[in-house]
Amino acid sequence: MPHLENVVLCRESQVSILQSLFGERHHFSFPSIFIYGHTASGKTYVTQTLLKTLELPHVFMNCVECFTSRLLLEQILNKLNHLRSSEGGCSTHITCETFNDFVRLFKQITKAESLKDQTVYIVLDKAEYLRDMEANLLPGFLRLQELTDRNVTVLFLSEIVWEKFRPNTGCFEPFVLYFPDYSIGNLQKILSHDHPPEYSADFYAAYINILLGVFYTVCRDLKELRHLAVLNFPKYCEPVVKGEANERDTRKLWRNIEPHLKRAMQTVYLREISSSQWEKVQKDDTDPAQLKGLSAYTHVELPYYSKFILIAAYLASYNPARTDKRFFLKHHGKIKKTSFLKKHEKITSLVTLQLLTLVGHDDQLDGPKYKCTVSLDFIRAIARTVNFDIIKYLYDFL
Repeated sequence: MPHLENVVLCRESQVSILQSLFGERHHFSFPSIFIYGHTASGKTYVTQTLLKTLELPHVFMNCVECFTSRLLLEQILNKLNHLRSSEGGCSTHITCETFNDFVRLFKQITKAESLKDQTVYIVLDKAEYLRDMEANLLPGFLRLQELTDRNVTVLFLSEIVWEKFRPNTGCFEPFVLYFPDYSIGNLQKILSHDHPPEYSADFYAAYINILLGVFYTVCRDLKELRHLAVLNFPKYCEPVVKGEANERDTRKLWRNIEPHLKRAMQTVYLREISSSQWEKVQKDDTDPAQLKGLSAYTHVELPYYSKFILIAAYLASYNPARTDKRFFLKHHGKIKKTSFLKKHEKITSLVTLQLLTLVGHDDQLDGPKYKCTVSLDFIRAIARTVNFDIIKYLYDFL
């Protein structure tokens, strides 16, 4: 078993507190723990690593993916059921419609020998989305240990403070644990830990120091900084690879990488060009602003749900409206027509990337209209990454 201090860096205090709260496997832990902090502050990584390293029975749920209470409750029960299946438990799919049903089924599942004499942990990531579900869900999870009379702890992971969750009617108060932002020293230590084996630790640490010197004022997101570190490291190594400098020629290495890091600041967070395209920009000394039009986005990196928005926009742009029922309704009958994109909906990044374009006027009463501008080959490539056969839903291919 790896030592936690070698796996989880710069979160020793939080790990120590969580281990104290968890206690021994057979001890009753704190009923509910609320962990909050800004994005990329290590909440999810620390929690997952701790539970896996200690080999504690747990289920991890993302409340964005489980966007209804029924879906969330069923996923928890079925994952727990899978944990006990190794001892011959039933592996059939469990259905659950209400929280009362959830409590009853949870008590049945946790009777299994493998779960009975130890704490079971339920982790709810992106817990702020619970506020949009049924009103009894949050208070129920907070008191799940009491309601089920089982050794269970529910961990809530959120970017929002607990005061934004607390119902007006009152509820059981969880243990609140704050994850502060990483300091520049923390980021230096974490990023330097990722150094490639073919280069010395000091050489990579010097590179990270330069990287943070350029980007720390505009970006403190560990995930984005990690991406930038991987993306720009080959350019930093270039003089060493060519034999024009050695690993200790810090000044020459800095002069070589400085203009490229400053150019990379234009694409922080947006990811509007891929890693392979960025390598071409560095090689040819061209300005990324010149990569305009759809050709610049052949391998664009989009968030998971943005891909579905783009696919839906493409279908809405190129299929006749009268074919919607044919493609998307399983049952006949009247349905209320809803606009595909509502006013104030956040699709600005897709517009910035020139994947969608505004048509009509901004002051339309039913909200702005957008048209998808990507090619068929492009949308097929995007659809393949999410296992969606878009050809089946295009009118021109009937």
